Amino acid sequence: MNMYDIIAKKRDGNKLSFNEFEFWLKGYVEGSIPDYQSAAMLMAVFLNGLDEDETNWLTSVIVDSGECIYLNSINGIKVDKHSSGGVGDKTTLLVAPIAAAADLKFAKMSGRGLGHTGGTLDKLEAIPGFEVEMSVTDFRRQVKKDGIAVISQSENIVPADKKLYALRDVTATVNSIPLIAASIMAKKLATGADIIVLDVKYGSGAFIKTPEDAIKLAETMVKIGLNNGKKVSALISSMEAPLGYAVGNSLEVDEVVEALRGEGPDDLLELSTALAGELIYMSKVKTERKAAVLCAKKLLDNGSAWKKFLALVKAQGGSINAIKDNKLTHANYVVKMASLESGYIESINALAIGRAARDLGAGRLKKEDSINPNVGIVFHYKVGDVINKGDCLATLYADDVMGATQVGGDVLAAVKITPEPVEIPDLIYGIVDEQGFTPWLKIL
Repeated sequence: MNMYDIIAKKRDGNKLSFNEFEFWLKGYVEGSIPDYQSAAMLMAVFLNGLDEDETNWLTSVIVDSGECIYLNSINGIKVDKHSSGGVGDKTTLLVAPIAAAADLKFAKMSGRGLGHTGGTLDKLEAIPGFEVEMSVTDFRRQVKKDGIAVISQSENIVPADKKLYALRDVTATVNSIPLIAASIMAKKLATGADIIVLDVKYGSGAFIKTPEDAIKLAETMVKIGLNNGKKVSALISSMEAPLGYAVGNSLEVDEVVEALRGEGPDDLLELSTALAGELIYMSKVKTERKAAVLCAKKLLDNGSAWKKFLALVKAQGGSINAIKDNKLTHANYVVKMASLESGYIESINALAIGRAARDLGAGRLKKEDSINPNVGIVFHYKVGDVINKGDCLATLYADDVMGATQVGGDVLAAVKITPEPVEIPDLIYGIVDEQGFTPWLKIL
């Protein structure tokens, strides 16, 4: 067996075997197969795709490339949630405490933001003292004790995925459904949860642009999970506009605290309670999805989720006082962006806003780049709202006038205003589980 023949086989559209995937990735991780051959292989997969067997085999080989986190010693139902990435997406910080308040064991190893998408770890590190690095032993101990832990992914988990991800990023092979599915599900399978809920996003601020392609990705990931003995379902949600009002790490934590205290943007609350409700439903706490979503809302409204969030912050060294007293640090240079016209907000381009926040310092272009947790953008209007010329459309938090000036025009250009009333689009398109796709409106 040699890499040249494997590349040629997939280049010609033929099916690979488990052993051929294993030969490729084992050699790539060990260094005997060079980047240029793996790049050629990725392009062959990108162009010709993988069938269900091949996608399962690729996922299994990625999982087996490193260690797995076993949670069998923890009593109760272990759950996890993953988003395919978006702008202003801070749902994990709400879903986790809601799930823990429902007596589920929320055990998540999370990632950092890259490009225009924000990372959960970056948001948590905006809380003074919050520590995301933790040993596996301490991770299990915290999940047992508090029912909730969100930490950085171990370097020893799925090393093949880390190498492939970096190579895909520079070879224009990111937007491949089987490669995305294998990457996401390998990490989820390696970290031990019994139940996994996915948030698969589509739109201007997502890797996937249409709901149809989002459904295809969701179906592929759900099948991988089922084939590995996991309960998996996936919500399909829109990322045409930023989620919530805030984009930027400490600003987003502020918004989460508002939501946990009974306020917060409607779209953030809707999606977070839907995701948490799905975990509750699949855990058999409630027998109907609608009842499970109502249960999630109740745990949010009665303060149970807030208590679990405080427990998470305390357990991982974060400042409780900074959270309770709204003392997170924000950039000193604050600019109010006035609307240049009157009318209805027709759209807010999520990709453009994500890039603007990144240019302020809230995101990174490379994994090695540092993050400024204090900068970002807060909108004061949502799609469908009426705005008058001169009203404050958004507030920029920047390090200096130069930073604000550079992105101010981009923020205004990302917002489209029309004289006619606008129909507000649905945030949640539907759900994919072992039964297939169901429109969300049929569930609620």
